Amino acid sequence: MAAVGSAMLIAVSACGQTSQQAGESLGAVQLSAAETLQQSAKNTETVTSYTAQLALDFSSPKEGAGSVKGTMVYHQKPQVASDVTLDQINVRGQNVPGGARVILLGQTAYVKVDLLSKLMGSTKPWIKVDLAKAGKSAGVDVNQFLAQAQQFDLQSSVKMLTSSKDVTKTGTETVGGVDTTHYKGTFTVAEAVKQLTPEIQQKLQGQLTNVKDMKFDAWIDAQNLPRKVEMNGGAGEATYKLTSLFTSFNDAAEVTAPPAGQVGELPQNLGDLKGLEGTNTASSTIG
Repeated sequence: MAAVGSAMLIAVSACGQTSQQAGESLGAVQLSAAETLQQSAKNTETVTSYTAQLALDFSSPKEGAGSVKGTMVYHQKPQVASDVTLDQINVRGQNVPGGARVILLGQTAYVKVDLLSKLMGSTKPWIKVDLAKAGKSAGVDVNQFLAQAQQFDLQSSVKMLTSSKDVTKTGTETVGGVDTTHYKGTFTVAEAVKQLTPEIQQKLQGQLTNVKDMKFDAWIDAQNLPRKVEMNGGAGEATYKLTSLFTSFNDAAEVTAPPAGQVGELPQNLGDLKGLEGTNTASSTIG
């Protein structure tokens, strides 16, 4: 979840100019493009669960090019819960065998990465991680992190778009079988973050020093909910493109833990794994 959220924040751009705002007719009501985004942010307050398809493409002179593709199920209540499946993880032309899957249920995470299981010598496909214990040993307040994760949901993401000063309507398109209106624009990351809660703003301090502006496209349906959001940008010489396609709202499948018989515990001492770092491209990618 943190990786997805971070990707949405660092997918930034210093390019992308748009024209003057255009209006959208909704019956007898005329909403400007900026007003539509404001209404969309308000409507997402009613969304407590959703499913999405995710795709991230990135490139940098140092790390090379790569891509990540997968799906996500997210529930905000009664506790933060998510199920992220990354079917494709490719870095510098090398694939991570088997991809990765992470299930988060409250303060417990279940991780399934074939390569990691092999390095640990585990006979179980899943590894259970107690986030409270792991956070304590790392000096991290997990409860605070989970509270922030609960706030950094779909609503917060759309709120960032409302800081755009140049958003325009470009036409209508069908996305996933749903009629939508296409908007595009740019925003300054520093201003966008101000739309979020003080807790999240504090969490992000120092993490976005290399990012300034972002170019985005958003496809909004008749209920003023985002069906697709695409963000393009870069930090330094690195470039990013994140696409989120939302396939359902408030009827997402429940997030459940994997069968107990398939779950192994995270070893108390991971020192033996450190010597394996960098032994091959895939393990370096995981690290």
